[in-house]
Amino acid sequence: MNQRRATLVALLGLGFMGSCAARALEPGKDYLVIKNAAPSQSGPKIEVIEAFSYMCPHCHELEPKIQAWAKKLPADAVYRRLPVVFRDSWAPIARAYYTLEVMGQLDKVHDKIFEAIHKQNIDLATENGVFDWIGKQGIDQKKFVETYKSFGVTSKVNRGNQLTRSYNISGVPALVIEGKYQTSASQVGGYDKMLAAADELIMLSRVERKLAGEIGAKPK
Repeated sequence: MNQRRATLVALLGLGFMGSCAARALEPGKDYLVIKNAAPSQSGPKIEVIEAFSYMCPHCHELEPKIQAWAKKLPADAVYRRLPVVFRDSWAPIARAYYTLEVMGQLDKVHDKIFEAIHKQNIDLATENGVFDWIGKQGIDQKKFVETYKSFGVTSKVNRGNQLTRSYNISGVPALVIEGKYQTSASQVGGYDKMLAAADELIMLSRVERKLAGEIGAKPK
């Protein structure tokens, strides 16, 4: 093993563990290692996925924190959302997420959806309820309904459900880093600790990528 590889191994084995010691991160306790890691959809960037539901009050509570955190991510990391469906009543608004994403309207109403459900007690658990509310937000309702029922959105919904199973998501909110590591507030004891754990797992993923690159490189 050359000197650079040895250094990377040391970073992986000592640097990560040393930085995590203050936060008492332990695999199997503070984060889970996903057995069948799903390939990242973010190319060269380290992918951070938030598994969430608009219907979840904890996700609503986390939202301002995670938005602020996501804005400070390092340049080699990217944040994405994954709307999950644990019950039938969650399906319409999860599908609405993908519809709004396709239409380029998600940023316009993302926060409003949380507020409508958790502050205004508006029922968005049915398709008709979603369609009616969307029509009042300055979005073309006819186009929304057409997109909502499109093959493209159905494909996104199916992919999202597949990822939820692959990541073994059993509760929300949860964070999945690089398709390999999962952490949550319930695991580490709060939202701030969950985000701090995610920072550590991003660092681990970065070192692992460097190590994999070194091992895969042809010796000089």
